[in-house]
Amino acid sequence: MAGARPSVAVLDYGSGNIHSAVRALERAGAEVSLTADPDTVMNAAGLVVPGVGAFASVMQALQQVGATRWIGRRVAGGRPVLGICVGHQILFEAGVEHGERTEGMGEWPGVVEALPAPIVPHMGWNTVRPPEGSQLFRGIEDERFYFVHSYGVLNWDFDQTIQHIRPPQVTWAHHGADFIAAVENGPLSATQFHPEKSGDAGMQLLSNWLETL
Repeated sequence: MAGARPSVAVLDYGSGNIHSAVRALERAGAEVSLTADPDTVMNAAGLVVPGVGAFASVMQALQQVGATRWIGRRVAGGRPVLGICVGHQILFEAGVEHGERTEGMGEWPGVVEALPAPIVPHMGWNTVRPPEGSQLFRGIEDERFYFVHSYGVLNWDFDQTIQHIRPPQVTWAHHGADFIAAVENGPLSATQFHPEKSGDAGMQLLSNWLETL
């Protein structure tokens, strides 16, 4: 017998076109609420944090509705969160745009900076290099995903010597330089690309994430 559809809250904090993410999650099998209600955000089986535009404006908008606190509380309690695009970027230490540094949530080490590529934004389909054993990319390790961004995390400095902590799984892609395309870290996952715009591969990734809820 099929199980119940998992409840997913898509965080509505004034970010750009997020209805495609809602529709994709529904097609992948979730019961979706587009919401900024703290109880709904905290009680959903999964939380999706979308984001488009500038790092600083997304951080400001999240802080204005109290969402950074909700995200932190969910992660601390082992409750799944998935960040997408700038929703992926704000989970790192900081973002630097036009010489201005904005502090991020600091869940992971690394600074979001301009991609050193002759053509930006990095727009279109690209391959990724997931680690062995990735849950997000199970069955889609060799697929292409849709990116739209000019900034990314180019360096990963996680302290692998910390005892009793399983290091995050990092997926890389390349545009001008290697950059982090996705991270899987216990309840917290994020993708620089847009799974909701990545066709069948993106749908499979969302289904893989829903299986963890």
